[in-house]
Amino acid sequence: MLLKNKFMKTIHLYIFGIGNVGSTLVDQVLTANAFFKEKHQLDLRIVGLSNSKAVLLNAKGVQTNWKTDFINLGIPRQADSFYNFALLHNEVRIAVDATASKELSTFYPELAQHGFHLVTANKIANTLSQKFYDELRNELRMNSLSFEYETNVGAGLPIVATVRDLANSDDRITTINGVFSGSLGYIFNRFSKESTPISTIIIDALKNGYTEPDPREDLYGNDVARKLLVLARETGLKLDFEDITIENLVSPALQQVDLQTFLNEVKQLDKPFNDLKQSLAPDEVLRHLGKLNVATKQLSVSLQKVKKDSPAGQLTGSDGFFEIYSSSYKTHPLVIKGAGAGREVTARGLLSDIIKVANRVDSTVYR
Repeated sequence: MLLKNKFMKTIHLYIFGIGNVGSTLVDQVLTANAFFKEKHQLDLRIVGLSNSKAVLLNAKGVQTNWKTDFINLGIPRQADSFYNFALLHNEVRIAVDATASKELSTFYPELAQHGFHLVTANKIANTLSQKFYDELRNELRMNSLSFEYETNVGAGLPIVATVRDLANSDDRITTINGVFSGSLGYIFNRFSKESTPISTIIIDALKNGYTEPDPREDLYGNDVARKLLVLARETGLKLDFEDITIENLVSPALQQVDLQTFLNEVKQLDKPFNDLKQSLAPDEVLRHLGKLNVATKQLSVSLQKVKKDSPAGQLTGSDGFFEIYSSSYKTHPLVIKGAGAGREVTARGLLSDIIKVANRVDSTVYR
């Protein structure tokens, strides 16, 4: 039994998106609630849940039956639903974005104006124009608010924090290379080893929560490009998305159709990818790579043939792989490798960022 602790901080979580990642995050918070109280003196309460149509609000925090409550007690979503509710409850508030929504990303400055700390798995806000990027950070700074986004790159792997720490300590980064997408890692790791058509693997990846809701966002190379841009900006580079060279893996006929049509017609990709596979040497596999050269400000995303015994070639499952070269890591790079996609690791990464913010914030400023 937990004793009441006068130092216990109550944290109100407002979660946007209750799909694969969002629903997993809700369950992780509820499961570990007692742990957070004992270990961190944090009372994490999910007081707001939202999808594109409805919101569920509960000042005491949602419970394990939250899915049923969302259906039965949810109300139509309004633009100011969370804002109005937060005004009635003077607690530390953290907005958590578990969506892939560009529209929601554009409201981050407004969330900051309403006193919300931000935690996001959504890469879009960090890869909009450099002007928006700078203005968002200025808004957060003026309101003494935190913004954490470790899951923007590598799901739960500590890539962003590592690059940020190196840059902040003047350990000048020269290049970052690797398999940035656990989604495409999963797809091409399987494709290189199995006789399964790539269309089947893409559908499997979608069902297992490895890809974005629209798998083309991964196959276009845009997702990896955004990750590259996130890291490039962490090194101090002033670049925009249009500065990245991106190889699109989706045939033109499938690029403009709606999502359901794409999923119905994805078999059109089988022949060209099988032809590419047949062109591989016996010691080669396909890997989707991202490359950042800080000195030349060049960022590129492409599908490459690599040797099976190379670091990228030895990857399995949805593992991501990152090589960071810097002043201190000139000849032997700093290497980070591990699960780079999946709802469990992404949700856990969000939860880790929530704890960082909650531990950092002074709850007395809300009193």
